[in-house]
Parts: sequence; C-alpha cells; structure tokens
Amino acid sequence: MQRAVEHRIGIQAPAELIWELISDFSTWGTWNPVHPKAEGQLKIGTALTVHQALPGEPVRVIQPVVQDWVPFEQLHWRSSRLGGFVTAVRYIEIENMGPHNSTFSNGELFMGMLVRWVGKEDRRKLRAAYAQMGEALRDHAEALWSQRQQSPT
Repeated sequence: MQRAVEHRIGIQAPAELIWELISDFSTWGTWNPVHPKAEGQLKIGTALTVHQALPGEPVRVIQPVVQDWVPFEQLHWRSSRLGGFVTAVRYIEIENMGPHNSTFSNGELFMGMLVRWVGKEDRRKLRAAYAQMGEALRDHAEALWSQRQQSPT
C-alpha cells in the first residue's frame, strides 16, 4: 500500500534556472517557506539536514538521505517515520517545457507496513505546504528570470 501527496505548477522560466535554485541549498531561505534551511551535498547516499516548516506546526529538523538526483531534472530524498515502519520519499522534479517554461512538481510518497497511519490531516497539511512551496518557487524564479531578461548581456 502507498499514499502520495503532490503539487504541480507551471513556471515561466527555464528548467536550468529552476535547477539553479533547487540545487543551491544556501539560498532556500530566500524563497522556500517549507524548507527554510537545508544543508548537505547532492550526493547519493549522503544525509542532508533540512528544516521543515509545515502550517500550524513548529519547525522540525529532519535528516533525510539523498536517494537520487539528476541535474536540471530531479532531487529525491528518503526518510523514515513511525519508528521506521513507513518510508517517505520526498521528490522535487522539474520538467523542461521549452526554452522559457517548466513544470515544477514536489511531493512525497509513503510506503511501508504502517502507511495507513499517515492520515488525511497529515496529507492535507503536506499538500498545502507543497503548494505553498511551488508557488513561492514560481514567483521567485519568474521574477529572477524577468530580471535576467532585462539585464544587458
């Protein structure tokens, strides 16, 4: 059994710019309301330190492990919940839709023996948070892209 939460949004900026923002953890605090701080290396098997700010909850620090990453396309990390009986795979993905457009997806897939205990209220909060993150990334990326387009080369 699996459960999933996802948010997708179109962004009028190239995939390369979106990846630039996603892959630079040091700037997450300037645009990312869900993960205002993240540290670590994009290297499969390494642990990250990620601050998670969900609506109505105190910020908590998680230490997921990088499961996969592909430049300009995706970052996936894995963590566990409920004493290790639920595995959560957090994904951040970029789809290139042309030279000036992208689709950004972010979500979480839950699997394991106790996945049924990841309830509707938890998923509702995550869905709202991931929508907030997608919208914030869109706004930041589109403003940055517009600024770069107006700058003389």
